[in-house]
Amino acid sequence: MKLISCLAVVTFLSLMGAGIAEAAQPQSMPQVQLTFAPVVKRVAPAVVNVYSQSVVQQAVNPLFSDPLFQRFFGASPEFRQRVQQSLGSGVIVRADGVIVTNNHVVENGQNIVVALSDHREFKARVLLADSRTDLAVLKIDTKGEKLPTIELGDSDKLEVGDIVLAIGDPFGVGQTVTMGIVSALARTQIGASDYQFFIQTDAAINPGNSGGALVTADGKLAGINTAIYSRTGEYAGIGFATPANLVRRVVEGALGGGVKLPWIGADGQPVTAQIAQAMDLSRPEGVLLKSVYPGGPAAQAGLKTGDVILQVDGVDVDDIQGLNYRIATHRPGDVVKARVASGRESREVSVTVALPPENPPRQLTTIGGRNPLTGAKVENLSPAVASDLQLDFSAHGVVIVSTSANTPSGSYGFQPGDIVRSINGGEIRSVNELQRALSNAGGHWDMVVNRGDQQLTLSVGG
Repeated sequence: MKLISCLAVVTFLSLMGAGIAEAAQPQSMPQVQLTFAPVVKRVAPAVVNVYSQSVVQQAVNPLFSDPLFQRFFGASPEFRQRVQQSLGSGVIVRADGVIVTNNHVVENGQNIVVALSDHREFKARVLLADSRTDLAVLKIDTKGEKLPTIELGDSDKLEVGDIVLAIGDPFGVGQTVTMGIVSALARTQIGASDYQFFIQTDAAINPGNSGGALVTADGKLAGINTAIYSRTGEYAGIGFATPANLVRRVVEGALGGGVKLPWIGADGQPVTAQIAQAMDLSRPEGVLLKSVYPGGPAAQAGLKTGDVILQVDGVDVDDIQGLNYRIATHRPGDVVKARVASGRESREVSVTVALPPENPPRQLTTIGGRNPLTGAKVENLSPAVASDLQLDFSAHGVVIVSTSANTPSGSYGFQPGDIVRSINGGEIRSVNELQRALSNAGGHWDMVVNRGDQQLTLSVGG
């Protein structure tokens, strides 16, 4: 009985579909042909290939890099130079040869070449490389020639379901166009950049597409293709692009003396169902402020710990990454409208965003001498440094900015973002104190280091 019923429904739907098809039969070729060819012809010449070469040090025998092995056998690590190449894509955003790509495409590159769609090649110089946003801005000398460009769109106007085109050079096979839709907006926790806020798309994106264009159906730049989610490293239907509104700020910074992203001076967490119930909120939404920096933009606007930021510029925010992204798309000094809840009451607050303060001064220093931190670059922690490294802005002390693999700091496993807390029981509050503690240790260093939520200890010496 059920089988007959189902067959009857299928037959009815088939007949109905045939009737609709007959009534809506195309009457001309333009009605038959749905094509994005005109859009592609207009924007594809503005998508370029980016080749980057870098020279890296590679250990001849990894065993020699082990600090324990070096200590007992007195062996020094042996290195050889190896040329490493990377391939990506880029987008021409100004006719005089200004190009946007991903920072990871050109990072540490000593020789960067841009190949246009007409196969001409130009040596490029880096105007700006920003690891926080994973964006880089390049410049080629066009000798006065005007190049084709893609207009930056307003990524805030994108909606889930909008058709988008991904243009780039996957696997180095040549320029390729794929089509999909906007699968989601405001994706965070992706890990591709510090300002984690991405457009998700199912347009096919593969290695080599990084830095290429995600384009709307009307030919405007929606974002820069940045990352994919894949267990194999190849296309799995989930790709991520950095929104055009953040790209615009980075380009402005590259042409105007550097990227200076403002902050709100507060840290927070998503409002869960349990938090909403405990705070008598109508539903779980917004960002609960856990800490507010004294004298910062949020504090000056009257915000305090326990307030919940629901919206910025009329757009919902659900986590601290989304909040930071909304602030980062503004310029320092802009007034941002935020909707804030305290219990069931909400109000609109005007926040004048600003640059995070450099207090104490950075004092960027390369550690010398013979100690476990030799070769590391360190600086005093301030809200500005914490913002650069995406650390808690209330953190204090001395932070490691970079290390080198062929120095003791790299061999012992120190990483950028590590905070040196103490040496031989003495608290470290400044670069000067760190240098004195390293020099006065008498050949033995008991070190306590914070790495994220972990506290690590290291004991070196006799």
